[in-house]
Amino acid sequence: MDNHTILHLTRLHPLIRTEVATIVDSCNKILTGKAKLRITQGLRTLEQQRKLYAIGRTIAGKKVTNAKAGQSIHNYGFAVDICLIVDGKEAIWDIGKDFDDDKIADWMECVKIFKQYGWLWGGDWKTNKDYSHFEKSGFSDWRTLSKLPVNDQGYIILTNEKRP
Repeated sequence: MDNHTILHLTRLHPLIRTEVATIVDSCNKILTGKAKLRITQGLRTLEQQRKLYAIGRTIAGKKVTNAKAGQSIHNYGFAVDICLIVDGKEAIWDIGKDFDDDKIADWMECVKIFKQYGWLWGGDWKTNKDYSHFEKSGFSDWRTLSKLPVNDQGYIILTNEKRP
């Protein structure tokens, strides 16, 4: 697991950190070629979300998100974006590449593992597909999450009674 991925793991909601580390390790074990999985985004602050939302609206560029601050599951630490890192240096977002020559696209091998752990894939969305995006099912309703209290580290507090 590379340092970039480790950094993003440490910022995810504490409830899912271990699971995401297990998923990344599982993906990297099954990818026997020159590609490995990297987390490129995890927790995103509300300010970071505001800036992303502004791109293509009030800041020049192509729109990168339809989610305003507080409307992304990234804002609560329950989503990750990924890429494949080839030979430890080149980032690839091509979901069709098969670097380990097992006749299954490496990206899709990772999608399968995420789904086995109960994660939703942005590639399955009917509109605005986001192939690099995964979010933990059961925690994908920002309207519910936004109403929960926050602890002193800034993470929402989930009790058995308040789980989405």
